Formats: sequence, C-alpha cells, structure tokens
Amino acid sequence: MSNIEHILDAARQRAAGAYAGAVTPQEAFTLVQQDRRVKLIDVRTNAERDWVGRVCLPEAQHGAVQWFTYPGNVPNADFMRQLESVAGKDDVLLFLCRSGVRSRHAATLATEHGYANSYDILEGFEGDKDQLGHRKSVGGWCHAGLPWNGA
Repeated sequence: MSNIEHILDAARQRAAGAYAGAVTPQEAFTLVQQDRRVKLIDVRTNAERDWVGRVCLPEAQHGAVQWFTYPGNVPNADFMRQLESVAGKDDVLLFLCRSGVRSRHAATLATEHGYANSYDILEGFEGDKDQLGHRKSVGGWCHAGLPWNGA
C-alpha cells in the first residue's frame, strides 16, 4: 500500500459524516505534496484568509470557496458552482476551515453533489482555542508548523 493509500485508508476510518473521511493537517500537506489530483479547498471567508493567514501551496493544488460570505456570515448560495470552477469530480478534495466545522459541512455537500473523494481537514487552519482563548496553539495547520503566511 502506498503512503497515499495508507493516509486515505486512515482518513476513511475517521469519517464522522457522509463524506469520504478526515485527514490531519500533516496528512493533508503530505497528500498535496505527493499527488497532483489532490486539491486543498479553503472554505474560510476571504476576510479570514486576508487577516489571519493563508496556506502556502502550489496554486494548481489550492482553491478558495467561501462557505459563508463576509460581512454578515451569510451562507454562500454559489458554493457548488464556485467549487466546480476550481475542482473536478475525480479530484481528491481536502476542505479546510478555521477549526474543522465548516469543512465538514463542505465535504458533506460536495459528496452529495458527486465529489466522492471529499475529505475534512481535522483541526482546521487555526485549531481550537487554548486556555486563554487564543488560537494557533492547540492543533491546526499553523500549530503543526505547515507552510502559511499572513497575519
């Protein structure tokens, strides 16, 4: 079994919903590095990406489709149409949000629309809050030391 299949097999075992599975931030980074069919889809708002930070990945393997729009946190009525413009149904999609909630919803919706290889990235970009209420120190892409830039 290849490293990619090993990661995806473990992810399928972690599935917590009606989508393919769930990967850790490190597994997501490994998958993107090893397979061009893998795309990370950042579902945070444009404001979050601008003010908090962005993952650093090759443009061909990274897309952004807001789950909610800012301001107002209004559900993005064009989510699926926008997803179709950045990913194909045969791609392996890894959905990322702040802490792993919106990404689960996005993976579920994508699966319902024929994107069978939709995965949630556990812990999200910033992870959970620590005892002082701060993020980026308990889990998540940033805490794992994966490449990102921004605020």
